[in-house]
Amino acid sequence: MASSLTKASATPGTPGSEKSFFGHPRGLATLFMTEMWERFSYYGMRALLPLYLVAPGGLHLDAGTATAIYSVYVSLVYLLAMPGGWFGDRVWGPRKTVAVAGAVIMLGHLTLALPTSGTFYGGLGLVAIGSGLLKANISTMVGHLYNGPDDPRRDGGFTVFYMGINLGAFAAPLVIGTVGENVDWHLGFALAALGMALGLVQFLLGSRHLADRSSVVPKPLSAQEKSATLRKSAIWAGIAAVAYAAVGFSGHYTLNWILVPLTLLGVIIPVMVLVGIKRDKELDRAEQSKMSAYIWFFVAAAVFWMIYDQGGSTLSIFADSSADNSVLGWNFPVSWYQSVNPVLIMALAPVFAWVWLALNRRGKEPSTIVKFASGLVLVGASFFLFLAPLSIADGGHRAAALWLVAIYFTQTVGELLLSPVGLSVTTKMAPAKYASQMMGVWFLAVTAGDATTGLLSIAGVDLNKTGIVALEATLAAVAGAAVWMYRNKVKELMGDVR
Repeated sequence: MASSLTKASATPGTPGSEKSFFGHPRGLATLFMTEMWERFSYYGMRALLPLYLVAPGGLHLDAGTATAIYSVYVSLVYLLAMPGGWFGDRVWGPRKTVAVAGAVIMLGHLTLALPTSGTFYGGLGLVAIGSGLLKANISTMVGHLYNGPDDPRRDGGFTVFYMGINLGAFAAPLVIGTVGENVDWHLGFALAALGMALGLVQFLLGSRHLADRSSVVPKPLSAQEKSATLRKSAIWAGIAAVAYAAVGFSGHYTLNWILVPLTLLGVIIPVMVLVGIKRDKELDRAEQSKMSAYIWFFVAAAVFWMIYDQGGSTLSIFADSSADNSVLGWNFPVSWYQSVNPVLIMALAPVFAWVWLALNRRGKEPSTIVKFASGLVLVGASFFLFLAPLSIADGGHRAAALWLVAIYFTQTVGELLLSPVGLSVTTKMAPAKYASQMMGVWFLAVTAGDATTGLLSIAGVDLNKTGIVALEATLAAVAGAAVWMYRNKVKELMGDVR
């Protein structure tokens, strides 16, 4: 990356040295590389996870249990982004929180690399906790590099930063997936730990280029708040320890004693957070109206992510057992399918940005609601498409790899319609009182969607059956149609937001 660093006169107030990174503050290179390696470790491990869970040489679980574990893990990562942001705001500050998060993630991957099943779930928990701590805070530090929201380089800086995410996500399955599947599962997890170690070293060495405010705790806890927080945490930890000890010593413990509470929390907490904000009497009428509109977007997003994230579980397990994973006679690892989405994102995102600008100049750009509805319909269409390879497999044949690529392509187009719009509308519709928390609320839509998938799997629903896939596809299509049909009502509730 050194070749892309050029001398430039620093903008007054811009942190870091006089060097720039593609015309941006030097600290962006530090955060870009840190995030790229963190995503490399995260997506590499995630690509291996469902395959390892069902493999005879892995944990050899059934597909339903593997899907439940995968879904709970992903939902926890996004659920923990909210307390992760709270730690950055109230306890350690963003910079220290990211450093600690990187160490926790690395330790989690090292734990996964141990050749024992007993430590496996502890490793997953550590990676989820570390990812939650890192997720909100590293994006906050990108914003700190610029002179407020009106800095003309700010949007471009986040674009460069998100390229790092997709580069890491693209490379991870190709490297970690290949080693894990073809050489040794635990060596693959160890490579994920190495990736995070490289990211952590990059972060620590480049921290001097970050903004000074990244080390500041914006709203530190008072001594009284610290005491109350520690007391409550100790009480809840004690209750959990006693309860699980009782279950364990009685001989009734099963994996569902962990999975069921976590999936229920993944559904209940998002509902509680939304209800709490909606019932806040300090919000004025306009803010209340916007929150009513936002609930439409939130529910629609939860349905979207419920289906979309099965690309890493349901589709991956299907590919492992029932697809012809080859191109022109050359076989490739199943985990490579997880590189399809990030490479499509990198290829299509600039195209979408250009199209929206071109349509906007002509006054024809679709509204936020239409984009959202279209994203839902497309993710539903991807599962209608999934019915074809399922039918081929039911006939005793292996489905061609291009069927799966077509499904991932359709989902990616849907993601580009819904996800950036969702992030944007979240910031625009956030009540002033909850401005810093609403991004965490948006992530809870992912939590709710994945937790729902987990609950279905725990209940014994086979998500690779034609009837269930058709039902999920219909649900997404109907939800998209409902958002479109009630678009005028939602627009009215949104007030001045467009």
